[in-house]
Amino acid sequence: MRFTDAWRNTTFRTMKLKTKYLLFVVIIHLVGLGLSYFIFKDNKILFIVSEVFIIISIALSWQLYLQLIQPLRSLMQGVQAIKDKDFNVKFLPTGKFEVDELISVYNQMMDELKAERTRQEQQHYFLEQIVRSSPTGMVILDFDGRIQQINPKALEITGLQESNLLGRDTKELEHPLFRQISGLNVGDAQISKFNGIHTYKLQKSNFIDRGFYRHFILIEDLTAELLEAEKKVYGKVIRMMAHEVNNTIGAVNSIMQSAQDHKTLWQNPQTEALKNAMGIAIDRNQNLNLFMRNFAELVKLPAPNLQPLDLYKVLRNVSALMAPKATEQNIELEFHVEGEAFPIRGDEQLLEQALINIIKNAMEAIGTSGKVSISANASRRILIIRDTGHGLTQDQAENMFTPFYSTKKDGQGIGLTIVREILLNHNARFSLKTLADRETAFTIEF
Repeated sequence: MRFTDAWRNTTFRTMKLKTKYLLFVVIIHLVGLGLSYFIFKDNKILFIVSEVFIIISIALSWQLYLQLIQPLRSLMQGVQAIKDKDFNVKFLPTGKFEVDELISVYNQMMDELKAERTRQEQQHYFLEQIVRSSPTGMVILDFDGRIQQINPKALEITGLQESNLLGRDTKELEHPLFRQISGLNVGDAQISKFNGIHTYKLQKSNFIDRGFYRHFILIEDLTAELLEAEKKVYGKVIRMMAHEVNNTIGAVNSIMQSAQDHKTLWQNPQTEALKNAMGIAIDRNQNLNLFMRNFAELVKLPAPNLQPLDLYKVLRNVSALMAPKATEQNIELEFHVEGEAFPIRGDEQLLEQALINIIKNAMEAIGTSGKVSISANASRRILIIRDTGHGLTQDQAENMFTPFYSTKKDGQGIGLTIVREILLNHNARFSLKTLADRETAFTIEF
């Protein structure tokens, strides 16, 4: 019994409103017909009058049904339009006050929804353009912490393909920047340096999307600003040192040379050793003067005079220049190119100076008996100089382009700094890495 009642109640609740209304009207009029028959069956006139009244009631009920069901149909069409996010569906007034009030409210709501969607689309497009054109790298994560979006600047910084990043967790990626990003907490900022050249500021933050927090990471390139500040500092120090050293050396050498030219001072054979010592001191001062001039070259490095040239021609000239030294050290100097020409815009003299320094460092890393391989690919715009030297540690690789840093006992630490300045002034990307045992590569991308 309870199951039957529950089934009836459930069935009644799930019936549509128009079905309920029609069922109610049918039952009422059937009851009316039955009552009029039993009450007025002996009085034909009253029976006919009651039947006419019931017919009129049925007609009025039908008209009322049509008036009620039409707004409901319109309302259902509007609800379906909202479900489909089609905010262009609107209704015309019917002339009925209640229905027109409903239509007016609905049309107003659709106008506001349409306007709000337009504003949202405009804001989304605006933000999308900001993200894409931003000079700061941006990595936007989804609710699960996987990469949902990455802008062109971030792709340029990492050197990775977008298809290889989307949908992946930052912890899964081997790139040094992503390894550091995966360890950041919300609100943290960290300075990252890799390839020994580029310096980036990593900052993690969040925003609310549909009531839940999502994270994004900003990657700000600080390289240019830091290099400029660094150059100003060491430039000022070098100029000050050069001024003091040159002035002191000039005066001291003048005095010692005058003393050496004074013949009466050296008539005593016992002063011969002192005279020789003064000569050695003068030579040492000249070496110190040369040492300071080398530092001054770093400060006086001219801006490149960019002209159309063939990089292959520059490489052949440098290879021919370094060949005798390579032969002397029993080093094989290989030269491989792809394509007939490698057209770039550059300063031939400065590029030759940079390439000579790179090859010279490679040969010094080998010492004797080894190989330096120069390979270039014009279509990929890339030049790689490999050597079979002793290689670099991680710490050395990160500091090789730092001014005055050297792994050589008597090194001044300015050769690769000059290379860095020349290549940066040519808008080239470059790196120096030990890829495997006896394989170190200097890579330049034009």
